[in-house]
Amino acid sequence: MKKVILVLILFVGIVMVGSLLARLPVGDRIAVIKVEGVIVDPEPVIRKIEKAREDSSVKALVLRVDSPGGSVGASQEIYRALERFKESKKPVVVSMGNVAASGGYYISVPADYIYANPGTITGSIGVIIQHIDYKELLNRIGVSTTAIKTGKFKDTLSPFRKLTEEEKEYLESTIQDAYQQFISAILKYRSGKISEEKLKSIADGRIMTGLMAQKVGLVDGIGNIEDAIDMAKKLSRAEKARVFYMEDRKGFLRRFLGANLPHLDLSQYGTMVYYLMK
Repeated sequence: MKKVILVLILFVGIVMVGSLLARLPVGDRIAVIKVEGVIVDPEPVIRKIEKAREDSSVKALVLRVDSPGGSVGASQEIYRALERFKESKKPVVVSMGNVAASGGYYISVPADYIYANPGTITGSIGVIIQHIDYKELLNRIGVSTTAIKTGKFKDTLSPFRKLTEEEKEYLESTIQDAYQQFISAILKYRSGKISEEKLKSIADGRIMTGLMAQKVGLVDGIGNIEDAIDMAKKLSRAEKARVFYMEDRKGFLRRFLGANLPHLDLSQYGTMVYYLMK
């Protein structure tokens, strides 16, 4: 029994030392950053990207994307952080997981090379604003609301009344502007792989598999995260670089229990425009 315990302690010690050595800024390294879930708070990801940009031992970045998208602003902030990283002359390679759709695809676009699995769900290029109308339900239970506002559009998307035709036109113009930003963001880095005409023909919210996305020029290759790491080494000419994952620091108890973040309820963020797969 004592031997088993000693072996376990030795094994854990080796793993911990290996993990610690991988994190030391010594020699050439490839950083791996994960983006998982709905993209609403971009700051933790941006901090990691900036840290990797400033670290001279980091020769390339692999962005592991497993996200259905999120808010427009948050997606654009990560996109811009990747542009800043590339300005340091370091390559970026994206590895798509189960889903990299809408905003998840948006943040992948600046990469020098994009990998998807054959069955990755991607695409869903488009913009969405949703409105829920509780007016009839509230009327049935005898509840009415009053809004005192400074302008006719101040309570647009209020759940307590229907949208006016003028408001619908106003919202349509808003999402069309965000949509055009999405198209421009893609063409900035992929115009040599997909034409604007072709892009707009498929940028209607449809989802597609990784294989389908490769055929139309939205991704570059079919492969997993190990393929992405190999490509990052190749592009950075650092074939012997060590790989390390830039993950959020967790206390021992949280790591031991494997606790995850609570489920994200988008309703807590109020009115937003989304690059989000629905």
